[in-house]
Amino acid sequence: MVSWFENPLLAVAVLPLLGGLVLAVVPRGRSKAFERGALAVTLLDVLLCLPLWAGLDRTSAEPQWVTVLEWIPRFGVRFSVGADGISLLLVLLTTLLGCIAVGISPASLRERHKEFYVWFLLLQSCMLGVFIAQDAFLFYVFWELMLVPMYCLIGIWGGPRRLYAAFKMFMYTLVGSKLLLLGLLAVYFLQFEATGRWDFSLASFHAMAGVIAEQSGDFQTLLALAWFVAFAVKVPLLPLHTWLPDAHVEAPVAGSVILAGVLLKMGTYGILRFLIPICSAATLTLLPWFLGLAMAGVVYGALVAMIQKDLKALVAYSSISHLGLCAAGLLALNPNGMAGGVLQMVNHGLTTSALFLLVGALHDRRHTRLIAHFGGLARPMPVFATVFLIMVMGSIGLPGLNGFVGEFAILVGVFQVHPWAGVVGVAGIVFGAAYLLWATQRVLFGPVEGANATLEDLTARERVCFLPLLMAAFWIGFYPEPLLALIREPVQKVVNQVVSNPGTRSEK
Repeated sequence: MVSWFENPLLAVAVLPLLGGLVLAVVPRGRSKAFERGALAVTLLDVLLCLPLWAGLDRTSAEPQWVTVLEWIPRFGVRFSVGADGISLLLVLLTTLLGCIAVGISPASLRERHKEFYVWFLLLQSCMLGVFIAQDAFLFYVFWELMLVPMYCLIGIWGGPRRLYAAFKMFMYTLVGSKLLLLGLLAVYFLQFEATGRWDFSLASFHAMAGVIAEQSGDFQTLLALAWFVAFAVKVPLLPLHTWLPDAHVEAPVAGSVILAGVLLKMGTYGILRFLIPICSAATLTLLPWFLGLAMAGVVYGALVAMIQKDLKALVAYSSISHLGLCAAGLLALNPNGMAGGVLQMVNHGLTTSALFLLVGALHDRRHTRLIAHFGGLARPMPVFATVFLIMVMGSIGLPGLNGFVGEFAILVGVFQVHPWAGVVGVAGIVFGAAYLLWATQRVLFGPVEGANATLEDLTARERVCFLPLLMAAFWIGFYPEPLLALIREPVQKVVNQVVSNPGTRSEK
């Protein structure tokens, strides 16, 4: 166990909070001061993650850099943090995208710079807290707290319908949060009945899987459904997805990047941390329904994206399709599917965030996102066109780019469980290629007319922000082993928890 002051993981999570508090008390002045302060904090956070990447023991599935402090002893609540390979991968993704989002924001931010960067840094700390929490109550606290800064980012700096989008996002996810809390309390009280002690630690919740499997079928089903709905809202899965397109379209560029790149991953992360290992018997029983919803979202998101006139809405609906495939990989309950699902969470964060940044760059130049207003941009904006094409191909799953590895592993895992789901997944990927390539053709190629002919290509700042995303896309596409090595043991641990659960042996 690492003490409070010696834990580099805790430093990564706390630094944005401290940076936000410092910026909050700094007197208003030039906007550049707040921009540079926030950029320095997020860049330092990325650098602090490098020793974590190098120092993680990849042969262990247990949390590392663990710090445990008594918080509310009467109820068995502790401030407990730590990270295994899956958590660390998402921490790395969060810090990288946070730095890029801050770096790109000045181009579109027009007012209230101080408040924007304060709320953004607070959001960063809350998101990191979700991924490193080793106490179920602490997990829930961070899960709830991050709604406030996200609401403010959309509601204050968003588009014309920002208040509607922010309120809808808040209410949908708040209802899901309450279902999450009900499930946590059900396990908490059942644990007291079984052991006579109060304990919110994640390890003790996982140890309750066998006891839960011995409860009535109705109890198991209700618990699994409560958690599935809670996490499905956040992913989001069909039919709980309607808040996402509005939130994406109205959010500022940085908000869309973080929403797509990080916040949606909290839903799939919750499925992996709570639903599958703790409710494995009920999950196996309900698996056809869960997989059906995930695959329906894959196809639905792709088909609806195909008819969008707004380029940002198209990318937003693509997230529904891609995250449905991620959820399906996790629900395959085997090493291939789960590893693919986790890897694809990262891949989606990289490629979709890049696409939102590109759409934001177009909007800053033309003040429109309608696909019909563009065309032939490859001539005046060759660098933009190159980045756009690479990220589209990565999102499609072209071999040699990051999306291919994750999609392949997911399909292998899903085919092992339910071949019909694999067939639907392939169809969804084909539809995804159709709408993305069609959008690429309409935006980049053809005749260039009017204001499009004089558009400025990507600036030096924008190119610097895209560079790490491009490098990651090619690196994962050609050599994914470092990331797979990071998550291999934690994924196998979850699979072993499912297989060893007495309630699932006979069914498997």
